[in-house]
Amino acid sequence: MSEPKWRKSSYSEASANACVEMAEAGQHITIRDSKHPELPWATVGRGAWTEFTGALRAGRLRGSPQ
Repeated sequence: MSEPKWRKSSYSEASANACVEMAEAGQHITIRDSKHPELPWATVGRGAWTEFTGALRAGRLRGSPQ
C-alpha cells in the first residue's frame, strides 16, 4: 500500500497547535494528527466525512469556526 497523499485541513490553526491532515483513500477518508504522524490514523467513509465537514461549516459542532 502506498503512502497516502496528506493535506492539512483548512480548519487547522495557523499556529500549528491543532493540525489535522486528511488523505483520500478510495471510498474512505483517512485522518491523522500532523503533530504526531507516527500515531494510528482514523479512517471513515466518505458519507460520514461529508456529514462531519458539513456540520463544521454550519457551526453545529462545539468549537466550529463561526
